[in-house]
Amino acid sequence: MEFDEYLKEKKIDPKKFKSGEPEQYADFERIFDLIHPNSFTQQKLFLINNIRRNYILDEQQEVKKPTAAKPMRPKIKPIKPKTS
Repeated sequence: MEFDEYLKEKKIDPKKFKSGEPEQYADFERIFDLIHPNSFTQQKLFLINNIRRNYILDEQQEVKKPTAAKPMRPKIKPIKPKTS
């Protein structure tokens, strides 16, 4: 996952964030490349919330997460008892 995609998932406009706070953007991007996205979220949660308020993503630009198709279950028919 790219850092810009991550920001869009968090409803942060990456272009506005990069132009508004280039040093913090570069620092976050460097850290994001080193660790798992979930760890990054845990470490920077309060900062991410403040950034989201300042650089909110327009609804038109939001990225929709792909939904996984539901796995198909085999249909099981009951066994009819044999009559003699």
